[in-house]
Amino acid sequence: MLLIEDFPSFENLVSLCYQIKFKSLKKVTNIFCYLCCSFLLGAQTIDSTKIFTETAYLDWVKQYHPVIQRANLLSPIADAYQLKARGGFDPKVEGRIQQKSFDGKNYFTIGETGLKIPTWLGAEVKAGYNWTNGVFLNQENTLPSNGQAYVGVKWALGRGLMIDERRATIQKAEVIAAANETAQQQILNDLLLDAGKAYWKWVKSYNEVRIYQQALDLSKERLKGIRSSFLQGDKPAIDTLESLIQVQNRTLALQEVMVNYENQARILSNFLWYENELPVEISDLLRPPFYEEIILLENDMDIENIVQNLSANHPTLLQYQLKLEQLSIDRQLKKEQLKPQIDLELNLLADGFDFVNEPTEFEGNALNSLLTENYKAGINVSMPIFNRKAKGDLELVDLKLVATNYQFRQKGQELKNKIINYQSLLLNTKQQVVINQSVVTNYKSLLNAENEKFRFGESSIFLLNNREQKLISAQLKLVKLITIYRANRLALVWATGQLQ
Repeated sequence: MLLIEDFPSFENLVSLCYQIKFKSLKKVTNIFCYLCCSFLLGAQTIDSTKIFTETAYLDWVKQYHPVIQRANLLSPIADAYQLKARGGFDPKVEGRIQQKSFDGKNYFTIGETGLKIPTWLGAEVKAGYNWTNGVFLNQENTLPSNGQAYVGVKWALGRGLMIDERRATIQKAEVIAAANETAQQQILNDLLLDAGKAYWKWVKSYNEVRIYQQALDLSKERLKGIRSSFLQGDKPAIDTLESLIQVQNRTLALQEVMVNYENQARILSNFLWYENELPVEISDLLRPPFYEEIILLENDMDIENIVQNLSANHPTLLQYQLKLEQLSIDRQLKKEQLKPQIDLELNLLADGFDFVNEPTEFEGNALNSLLTENYKAGINVSMPIFNRKAKGDLELVDLKLVATNYQFRQKGQELKNKIINYQSLLLNTKQQVVINQSVVTNYKSLLNAENEKFRFGESSIFLLNNREQKLISAQLKLVKLITIYRANRLALVWATGQLQ
């Protein structure tokens, strides 16, 4: 039988589109896709169902599930945070004008326009042009008739020299981008575990239906044979009654597992979506593998190496490390607040736009005049006496760092123990599967021998039914163990953070 994963990637997708029936076809695009898939595969004759493998199923989940689509938004969200953070260093154009006129007189006109450019060093470079006039102009605002251009710098030499809010925001945005990437991995890791568990429950319920259906068919055939033998006088009437009861019991058991299978199929369909958030469900053209077809995959992971490097690879632990990195940035910023505020400002002034005036006989060198006379400078110094707010903020950040470190170490130890536990459980379950496979083989041999004895009249219908029931129980247990083994293997990979 051709497996789904044997198709090339495009044909695989088309085949699955064909074999999964849509719950609702509300959009023309979806109808068109469905019809195209049917047309592409219409020439193929499907005589039997195809196996919906775990690989094909999980690939489908990864591609279309809304949780994955939502997780994919984390990358553009991180980009938006970085764009917003870089906006703190955007050049800023400013301008203002004030004018007062009364009784036909221009009391004053004050205008200013300028450009400010923040820099990574904490300094703010600025340039601008001011102009004033009026009959009642304040002497402080008096400027040359041509107005006055200026260039200058404002620099925080104390608090804010090493780091400030703008630089901290940039650094945090970069950490958020990395954190969102690990969050995507964690979301996918968790989703695939839930989806995988649902898949193996579906496989288990399907094989239970198959086992009971085969047992029911066999008991019906036996009932026909017993009735025929009774009519010929070879078998007593009680054998027909016992065979009928067996048919009835197996019919009830089949109905019970059928209900469970239908429920598990619906649960599985919760993880199946298509483009444009279109939910889909499993059709009868797809079936799980029979338990005889399920391979016990070897555990080829280097668990010791994975455990040693867990903190560098596991998305959950990486998120804790990134949270610690964010707190470290906060601590650096809060520590900066302990310094005094020392802001130095220096502006070089021009006559109009002429910064280097021609020297006169009463003036010295023009450049010397610019640096010693044509400037506006100032310094602003402030410092809280006790500075309790900055000290409290720093102490809070330190406590958060300690608490997060505790969580990081605790989570790391939990994950290490969980990996080791799953590995031990996997090895134990595999041994049980191997033993139970032998048990099923032996029960089949006993049943075949009992059938031969019954055919020659050396056994009873009671013993035959008893042999069959023991075989059914062994098969059901084998199905349970195989599906548990494969689910546990998924859980082991999930615990290592590599299921995605």
